[in-house]
Amino acid sequence: MEKSQHRLFFLTDELGFPPVDTANSDGLLAVGGDLSPERLLLAYHQGIFPWFNEDSIILWWSPDPRMVLYPRQIKISKSMGKVLRDNRFRLTKNTCFKEVLEYCSSVDRPGQDGTWITEQMKKAYLQLHEKGIAKSYEAWEGDKLVGGLYGVDLGHVFCGESMFSLTSNASKFVFIKLAQELQEQGYKIIDCQLHTDHLESLGAQEISRKEFLKLLK
Repeated sequence: MEKSQHRLFFLTDELGFPPVDTANSDGLLAVGGDLSPERLLLAYHQGIFPWFNEDSIILWWSPDPRMVLYPRQIKISKSMGKVLRDNRFRLTKNTCFKEVLEYCSSVDRPGQDGTWITEQMKKAYLQLHEKGIAKSYEAWEGDKLVGGLYGVDLGHVFCGESMFSLTSNASKFVFIKLAQELQEQGYKIIDCQLHTDHLESLGAQEISRKEFLKLLK
């Protein structure tokens, strides 16, 4: 997992993280600690997020470069334009956060590995949701939930965590709707964390960690 010689920082019970520029070349910054709402919020405000497998210690990351979407730069293809015009999907927000979380952990998604949404992670983000900080966007076909995403809302930056689709274009639909809504509300960026071709096709781009941290502040 590590490419560079790097002195790994072990977190204690004390709330705090090392400076993000001490992360290794992969973006790995620290290990250990917990997933309390307080620590998670502190992490997101400093450009750090947890990402680890079921059998692993908690790993904290702050990659450079960082994948982000400026809401106004969302790309809507001709076929997606038709999907939006035809009102194929119905959008809701925060109506079934737990179900979105479960689907994100179990459904294959373009460029993403679902195994990292562990039971520990689910519990942590449910706690953030109960505090009104973690939010979900859902796509429905009739009464069936067919797509969705969830993330952490910092008030000017939305930190996207994961999305899923049970039918073609459902996750693109919620991502586009999220971007359009955040643009109207004056949000600076959607944090997409790491590059995938799928996100790039929707208009996301890589920026330096330094630039990302400026936008975060």
